[in-house]
Amino acid sequence: MKDTTKFPNETYKDTVLAPRCEGAKAHYVQPIRAINQAHLVMLAETKIVDEETAAKIANALLHIDQNVDVDGLQYTGEFEDYFFLVEAELKSRLGPDIAGALHTARSRNDMDHTVFKLVLQQRTDALLALAQNLADQMVSTAQRESDTLIVAYTHGQPAQPSTFGHYLGAATEVLLRDIERLELARKSLDKCPMGAAAITTSGFPIDRHRMANLLGFGAPQENAYGCIASVDYVTGLYSAMKLLFLHLGRLVQDFQFWSAFEVGQLYVPNSFVQISSIMPQKRNPVPIEHLRLLSSLSVGRCDMMVNNMHNTPFTDMNDSEGEVQQAGYAAFESGGRVLQLLSAFVPALSINADKVRQNTDASCITITELADTLVRKDGLSFRQAHEVAAQTAKSVIAKNVGLAQGYEDFLVHFGESIGQKSCLDLEMYQRAVAAEHFVKVRDRFGGPGPDALRASLDGYQKQIKLFKENLAANLKKQQVADDEREKSFNQLASKRGN
Repeated sequence: MKDTTKFPNETYKDTVLAPRCEGAKAHYVQPIRAINQAHLVMLAETKIVDEETAAKIANALLHIDQNVDVDGLQYTGEFEDYFFLVEAELKSRLGPDIAGALHTARSRNDMDHTVFKLVLQQRTDALLALAQNLADQMVSTAQRESDTLIVAYTHGQPAQPSTFGHYLGAATEVLLRDIERLELARKSLDKCPMGAAAITTSGFPIDRHRMANLLGFGAPQENAYGCIASVDYVTGLYSAMKLLFLHLGRLVQDFQFWSAFEVGQLYVPNSFVQISSIMPQKRNPVPIEHLRLLSSLSVGRCDMMVNNMHNTPFTDMNDSEGEVQQAGYAAFESGGRVLQLLSAFVPALSINADKVRQNTDASCITITELADTLVRKDGLSFRQAHEVAAQTAKSVIAKNVGLAQGYEDFLVHFGESIGQKSCLDLEMYQRAVAAEHFVKVRDRFGGPGPDALRASLDGYQKQIKLFKENLAANLKKQQVADDEREKSFNQLASKRGN
């Protein structure tokens, strides 16, 4: 029995084809235009298509661009997407023989992955610019706060004094490594699939390097099978993006903890605070919650993209194409909001010095330096010094006084443990347990001391400068390619009058 049902099935049209067409209309029109122009120029230069035919196609493409309202198109089932619309428009203007010449030596397979890479390049470059700006803001804030004392925590408990600048420097180092990972993923987007055709290249003498150049890629992707089967440019990119927002989420979680009333060492200014609808005493730093939410959303969206490729065949497949590619753009949207908000939020933060002082006194976090000082000044082993310091800390905590007020207790415990008197007088003792001194003497490479931290922050600035130069080079390369493609295409069109 002959099947006479009409394609497309209405349900298939409504659930698959129409949404895909809308997505292509929203994201892929300009990349397809660029590929059409570049491919036509290449076909003419290699004489695969004669100059007269190429000129006719070029003028028809210009006419389509000028006269077809893509934004106003509604999917009817007649054309699957913008690619097929252009093909139909060419046929109506030039006839099927001439119009069909444009598709010589190419396939939707190599075109699609080229389109996806072009879009991801733009989105990744925009994300890198935002990440670099955040790094700038973090380094600037770290410089401003390089001497600002904080209580540093380990295992959720007060541990040692440090500075807000040193803390932000640590977070900046992670951010810079995340930017490096994004840059590496960006390099995998710089290989052009065009010329792979369906899977094995073409019997025509195509110039794949010229195509890559005209589209702004660094080079062609070499293996033709891999051009349409390899999706590591997707998994690698979204894996790198995931780590960026996973790591920033840890920073945000610290901000939540530090700004809690009981800890209170981080002050969030009123411009980032909302009040309760019923409790007028509350200052709710809700941007922190939004940052945590958006970071987690971005991580989840990146995971979705990577996991979608799990157990898929190593070949051309819809699992890696239009609909899933468009779903991934949500990760750029939420991630971009994280980077923008953090770039405004971090410079606005300040440290509550009174609260830091209270928490420092209450938790005896400078006690390590007392032990170190006893090793240097009294010649004790560190284990002996550790015992004296531990007993001193227990005494002052029991009395609910700061470590600076524990000199008499220190003398007693030193005498009991060591059997002699310490050489530390009151002034030496109080300097040893002062938070400012604790930080100052830790001026080793990577430490919070002033010279060490200054050198670190200078190094971060140099690295950010290199990142910006790399991004600027990518953008310039793309602009040069766009200009060259437009020039070559227009020259081709000019060889035949309208």
